Amino acid sequence: MLTDEIKMYIDKSVLCWLATSSEDNIPNVSPKEVFTYFGESEIIVANIASPQTIRNIKQNSNVCISFIDVFIQKGYQLKGKAKILTKENANFESMKASLSILTTDKYPFSSITNIYIEKVKPILAPKYIIYPETTEQQQIEEAIKQYKP
Repeated sequence: MLTDEIKMYIDKSVLCWLATSSEDNIPNVSPKEVFTYFGESEIIVANIASPQTIRNIKQNSNVCISFIDVFIQKGYQLKGKAKILTKENANFESMKASLSILTTDKYPFSSITNIYIEKVKPILAPKYIIYPETTEQQQIEEAIKQYKP
């Protein structure tokens, strides 16, 4: 389910956004800085400062995680089921090792959000749809102009 293209977007994304919902259907979206793929159908996220995310997943396992390349304005939205893993879980140490590379041991964490992906949807800036001749290079140039201080 996680194609090479999706993995490439994950690798080059600085942040992702993890959407959860409580058992009372109160939504929460939280930026996550330390995340990667694990195998062909799982995303793992280090729980660094995530009390609401953890609480919500324990109440409602349905989640959505999104990431984009802010310059070309393309990315992916992934939906699936999440669970919170701790050192008692069989794959915890190998998952933690993958995430620790990203933190360079600057951010300690003792649990991981493990998301099993069920649905994948590409994210495209509306300009690609309204103006199909738009190139990624044009998007990059416009984004750089827009983001320049």
